[in-house]
Amino acid sequence: MKMEDQGVSAITMKRILLVINCLILSIGVCGGPLMMRLYFVEGGSRIWLSSWLQTGGWPLTLIPLAVLYFYRRKIKGSDTKFYFITPRIFIASFVIGVVIGLDDFFYSWGGSKLPVSTSSLLIAAQLAFTAIGAFFIVKLKLTSYSINAVVVLTVGAVLLGIRANSDRPEGVTSKAYVIGFIMTLSAAGLYGLIIPCIELIYMKAKQAITATLVLEIQMVMCFAATAFCTIGMIVNKDFQAISREAKQYNLGEARYYIVLVWSTIIWQCFYVGAIGVIYCSSSLMSGILLAVLLPVTEVLAVIFFKEKFSGEKGLSLFLSLWGFVSYMYGEYKQEKQKNNKSQENEMTTMNSECV
Repeated sequence: MKMEDQGVSAITMKRILLVINCLILSIGVCGGPLMMRLYFVEGGSRIWLSSWLQTGGWPLTLIPLAVLYFYRRKIKGSDTKFYFITPRIFIASFVIGVVIGLDDFFYSWGGSKLPVSTSSLLIAAQLAFTAIGAFFIVKLKLTSYSINAVVVLTVGAVLLGIRANSDRPEGVTSKAYVIGFIMTLSAAGLYGLIIPCIELIYMKAKQAITATLVLEIQMVMCFAATAFCTIGMIVNKDFQAISREAKQYNLGEARYYIVLVWSTIIWQCFYVGAIGVIYCSSSLMSGILLAVLLPVTEVLAVIFFKEKFSGEKGLSLFLSLWGFVSYMYGEYKQEKQKNNKSQENEMTTMNSECV
């Protein structure tokens, strides 16, 4: 196979992987908040348990890792490496994982007090933090289109804050609602900075970034986050409360455990998809995709939980979609410019060789 054909094949494969990871991320982004809200709406009240569920499905990552290992072994034989993560990358991933655990706690606290439609649009503000973090941490160049996307998405979040408390769920005090609002914004900011830190690990890895290594990094981060939340559950005595809460759950004891299991599976889709998008594209692309999918979650929340769809939410939804279109158009123009420049360089080289 020619070198040009190999390059085209690699690009095509990466695009296919990007599409697959975008679909997986979509399931996690849209389904995770809905499952969390279902847990709280129907009688659940354990914040640390809800935080734990967001990364507790990390053992599921062993399935694709095993498939990839046996695939490598089939090609390379018994000499193939069992794992690729180094101690240096392991430590960095573990530290980030602990921060993710804290972020999960912030998000669960906010999710217990706010409607999904509000918390989802607040989380869209993480794009601004991702862009700023990517600019300083991984030196990502910001175009006018990406800056415009950040601005309109941030304005969308501010619009929700103007009439904060207007969609306060029944039984939630004004003080608890405000704290939930602040916690959700804090979760957005913290996760917005986590994403470029993950990209920095890829850049500083000093080894080939393969799909296997990406999954290993993701598994270590989720394990560390789960360990952090497990400590919180132990201190808060959540493990002792699970059986009691299950018996009092509005949907019944059996469905209580079904909600917990599906929550872990769907949230794992979120982390696998997010890490995969960063690997196949960039941290900012992951942030943009999160921002555009969260309004979809808002619409689903209105359908399934009968939440109010106010004018502010509608305008915020429009701004989120506008921000996504702006970013994608900028990426398209940038890619087109690169291709034109590459073709010009090839023509110049050919002309030089002819002379």
